[in-house]
Amino acid sequence: MEPLVTDTRDQHGRLRSDRGVWRQATTLAAAGELTARWLESRSEYQPGTFAPRFDEETSPIAAPLAEINRNGLFTKESQPGVREEAGHAQRQYVTGFCSAAAAAELMALSTRSELITIGHAPGETSAAAVPVTFDGATVVTVLGSSEIPVDDEQLRDWADETNETLALLLADSWYVEVLDPKWGRNDVLLPEVLNALRKVL
Repeated sequence: MEPLVTDTRDQHGRLRSDRGVWRQATTLAAAGELTARWLESRSEYQPGTFAPRFDEETSPIAAPLAEINRNGLFTKESQPGVREEAGHAQRQYVTGFCSAAAAAELMALSTRSELITIGHAPGETSAAAVPVTFDGATVVTVLGSSEIPVDDEQLRDWADETNETLALLLADSWYVEVLDPKWGRNDVLLPEVLNALRKVL
């Protein structure tokens, strides 16, 4: 089925009016609040997500993700843990943009818990490959690569999806990836991330 294109929706079915609000989001807090609204189904536009709503697997973790976005981590990606079944399993993780102070607290999780945090400083183009999803014998998803917009094309993509000010701010922000090394576990990571972020506020 072709994406819906009307005066009120873009080619991905996202509401143009909700996209318009992102043109005014020039801080991490504003981006986090708009992401929280999307996770609460009060918006049908999220930058870089080419659908009006999140996928079904996000539903059980949407509420805690909204809180995390309101407390200093503008999330980019996440997934719930899935216990191995028919050769498929997932580690729970969340990634996003934050301040240096928030990044320090999130990286400290690796010193006081089982959680693993990979921090990328502004402008860093590091790459690693920590498997977080496998399907049969194939690794489907990995973490460890910086998602900070560092080149002109990345900055242009973020500016097109949001605005130029926010794109430049993301380039100057930390990007962190927090994962639970235990496959299928869902009751540790998100509460620990939220507690760490609240220490900064």
